[in-house]
Parts: sequence; structure tokens; C-alpha cells
Amino acid sequence: MFALPAFAADEFIDKAAAGRMFEVDSSKIAEGKIQNRSVKDFAQKMIDDHGAANAKLETIAGKQKLKVPTELNAKHRSDLEALQTAKDPIDKSYVQMQRDAHADAVKLFESYAKDGDNAQLKTFAQETVPTLKMHQEMIEKIASTTHDTSSTSSTTPAVTTTDTANPAAPAPGANSFTEDQAKSRIQDAGFSEVSALTKDDQGIWRGQATKDGKKIAVALDYQGNVVAGTN
Repeated sequence: MFALPAFAADEFIDKAAAGRMFEVDSSKIAEGKIQNRSVKDFAQKMIDDHGAANAKLETIAGKQKLKVPTELNAKHRSDLEALQTAKDPIDKSYVQMQRDAHADAVKLFESYAKDGDNAQLKTFAQETVPTLKMHQEMIEKIASTTHDTSSTSSTTPAVTTTDTANPAAPAPGANSFTEDQAKSRIQDAGFSEVSALTKDDQGIWRGQATKDGKKIAVALDYQGNVVAGTN
């Protein structure tokens, strides 16, 4: 029986360093554009915690003459550019980016902690996993609460009534919500019997739901805005 190959050190360093640079850089950009206090506090924590972890990773790599990347990949650069050019506030976009980044980071560090081929890096990964999971729990909790308060924390609030129009939402954009997540968010916004959800070519989830006894059209954009009465 053949043993599975160990997780290579250089691959781990590349992915870990790039991911953590992105989390710090995106948080620095977002800090001045964030409106929600809990999101702003999270951004500052990312700058502090990941900055320290990056320094530790560089020290370990330097002692073993392993190269640490100094530039982000194309996707990360694109995400940073989107944050830089977005109109304030960017709370929801930033939160979703951090949710995705931490899901990837936890998976990466857990994999290397289990199957890594470098003892020092493996220990580093093992010691870092609890912090990453704590960050992940924090951002998931923020995500579950901020979309409910969007009407008071955003200059372009989500619409939850059928007699109010909001030209800013639903906003087109790359939507990372799965169908189940979209359904859950719409239900959290006060709707029931959510059905017939489909994602259109603008990245907007559209379907039918019931509110106040009436069957109406609903939409969910990539920012998490839930809009009623849209076709």
C-alpha cells in the first residue's frame, strides 16, 4: 500500500503567506470605509493578529532558506482593487471576502498540521489553527448579524417591503452564496416559503417568497441585500 505524499513546505508557505497578506492588506483598505463597529474592530484584529503570524512564518522560513512570496496572486489583487474602488461603506463586501479567506486558511493550516513535511512549519500550523478558527467564528457571527441591521448600517439599505423602491439594490456582482445560503438569508429577513430560487446573469438570486400572507418576488444580491417586489 502506497503512502500519500506529504504536504510540501514550499506550497504551504506560498499559500499561507499570500492568504495572510491578503487578510492584512484588505483589512487596512477596509478600515477607513467600514461603518459597522464590530466589522471595524474585526479588521483591526486581522491587521494585528495576521501581521504577527506573518512575521513568525517569515522567521521560520528564513532560518530554513525557504522563499516567502511578497506579492499577491491575481484573484487577491482583483479583490483588493474592488475594495479600493468601492463606494463607502463596504462592510458586506469585506465580510464576505474574509469569510472566504478564513475558510480557505483553516482548511490549509489543518491539512498541513496533519500531513506537513516540515517539523517547524507543521508545529506553526498546529499552533495557528485555533486562532484561525476563532477568527472564522467571529466573522461568521458578524455575517449573521450585520445583514439583519443593513437598514441602519448602510447608506443603501436592503428593502423588505413591497411598497418601497431602492435603486441601489439588488446590486449586480459575483455572488458566492449557495442556493441554501441564499434561502436562509431571505428567511432571516422575515420571509417564508422561499422557492424557485435561480441565479441570474448578474449574480442575483431571484425567487418567490411569502410575507404578511402575500406571495411576492424576492432577490438577494452578492452583498447580502434582500429585496422584495423585484422581477
